[in-house]
Amino acid sequence: MNIILFDNNRSDFYPLSLTRPFADFRVGILTIKEKWEHYFDSVSCNPIDYLSKKFNLNIEKDNIWINSKVLPSKDVITEIKSLRRGEVLKKESEVIAFRNSEFSSGKLNSVESNSEFNFINSITDIFTLNGDEIKSDINNIFSKQDLEWQGDLNKLEEIKKSNIKIGKNSIYIEEGAVVQHCILNTTNGPIYIGKNAEIMEGSMIRGPFAMCENSVVKMGTKIYGDTTIGPYCKVGGEINNSVFFGYSSKAHDGFLGNSIIGHWCNLGADTNNSNLKNNYDDVKIWNYSTESFQQTGLQFCGLIMGDHSKCGINTMFNTGTVVGVGVNIFGSGFPRNFIPSFSWGGSSGFIIHKLEKFFSTAEKVMKRRNISFTDIDKKILNDVYNMTKRYRNEK
Repeated sequence: MNIILFDNNRSDFYPLSLTRPFADFRVGILTIKEKWEHYFDSVSCNPIDYLSKKFNLNIEKDNIWINSKVLPSKDVITEIKSLRRGEVLKKESEVIAFRNSEFSSGKLNSVESNSEFNFINSITDIFTLNGDEIKSDINNIFSKQDLEWQGDLNKLEEIKKSNIKIGKNSIYIEEGAVVQHCILNTTNGPIYIGKNAEIMEGSMIRGPFAMCENSVVKMGTKIYGDTTIGPYCKVGGEINNSVFFGYSSKAHDGFLGNSIIGHWCNLGADTNNSNLKNNYDDVKIWNYSTESFQQTGLQFCGLIMGDHSKCGINTMFNTGTVVGVGVNIFGSGFPRNFIPSFSWGGSSGFIIHKLEKFFSTAEKVMKRRNISFTDIDKKILNDVYNMTKRYRNEK
């Protein structure tokens, strides 16, 4: 079966979806596309035009189109595989999937889903569903042996002797991972440590927790449950229920809670975010679709930061702050809680982060990971710059 993941209501998920389709969102251990690849051999996404050269679409004569907001479960997989040509699977009027040669769910025979599965309704679901998705991904990646430690057998004995394990859930260690003299608490969920990742001495980790390949947790770090550190990240300080998509750093002390950090971000030393209002009210965040602050229905909500954004030392973020793409924040005090893409400044105000200066920085940052800043990347970011001009009051 040829699977194509499609997006809708993309602006509800800005700034994260400005630079990627939903299929590239990381929730749990894996991206959404990687989750579907566990069940199907051919999976691609149907990106918006300006993203199409980076995220390829593979279309055949017979395709199953799946809503990218659906996070797979075995029951919904069975329903999707049972679809006939010309049928659409729905749940409470929401299109889950349809089988058709073209991207059109109109005039199809409707089938009602009876399955249970996670569905990303809002941008904050990325961290609120993260713990469940870590557990789900682990069940799909590993065999269901009743073992407290699983993974690279050559490393397990050494790791078991060096660290303190609490709880009966498993710890999963991939090849090349290094974990020394840490406390690993699995009471509330499992812990996953990816290939060539390192947790340095003195760190305390609570599950559910996922750490992807080549990432580093620095000495004495405290990480609470429902947190994912994506590939090639470096983190330190205190982190709670947050998701790093990948290639980003919070390498020093400071608190990050109930937050989502995109690619190529850097949080300076002693950066802190508030994730709870002083009056304990539910948190509002900026919504690009309505161009207003909308209720999240959450008491705990921290920072959402788009790709290639940076902040200097001692930066303080208010509860429910949304930072766009290519932002550079510095200085004392709290910056505003909605910062448009390609802004440069802090609490005293912002000017435009000039594109040529931004490109120069992005190229240097990516080169440090031996990744090229391509013409395709530049074209996407140039398009994002133009799409977001009005939020900067730029004509």
